[in-house]
Amino acid sequence: MGRFGAALLAIAIAAAGFFIGGGLQQFRMADRSVTIKGLAEQPTKSDFAVWTLSFRRGGNAFGSVHSELTDDRARVVAFLREQGFGDDEMEIHPVQVQDLFAREYAQANLPLRYNGQGRVSVKSPRVDAVAAAANRLDSLIAAGVPLTGEGEGLGVPQYQLRGVNALKPALLAAATRNAREQAEKFAADAGARRGTLKRADQGVIRVLDDDGGEFETGRTIGKRLRVVSTFVFMLD
Repeated sequence: MGRFGAALLAIAIAAAGFFIGGGLQQFRMADRSVTIKGLAEQPTKSDFAVWTLSFRRGGNAFGSVHSELTDDRARVVAFLREQGFGDDEMEIHPVQVQDLFAREYAQANLPLRYNGQGRVSVKSPRVDAVAAAANRLDSLIAAGVPLTGEGEGLGVPQYQLRGVNALKPALLAAATRNAREQAEKFAADAGARRGTLKRADQGVIRVLDDDGGEFETGRTIGKRLRVVSTFVFMLD
């Protein structure tokens, strides 16, 4: 076996090891290039919260249902102001009352004719204040406000990360370093040198919960940014 063939064999053996290790995506003997996946993760924190409090009432008199909902809405607004939220952070939605008897195919034996609901939303970058207020909902429930569990209405804030773009450069730089280190190790194991970068694909930056899962539910203040970038390096 000649020197060139021995070098190719060494590279092939190194490639097999890297395939098992998980960093190597592809090795091409024809042009002596190697494709590497660069991984980077970064813990961060939500920078915006959307918190919706929904409440529902039912009855046989329209006026009573509407009045109860209006009172509930006033209690919710008062509670939020006590927690330090200003009018610019709140959205107060109109109450809605539905006549169930007026619906098409309405059942004749419905126990209550009217069903109504109301909502008040908080939208704020003060995520810690939202989290603290959400832990004090017992006082609002004790006041008789019937918070509902439908959708987002049970008082569970949704935490968002809107400033992802500002964090992108550092995250992508970390993924690039990770890929270069893998490429250099692969080349060293093969008795070669990492050459120039032939091609790069930054990949998709994912925002995940900080609980170690692979999804983003919006229920955690802590977030985890993750990106897997693809790089093709030449081997000299």
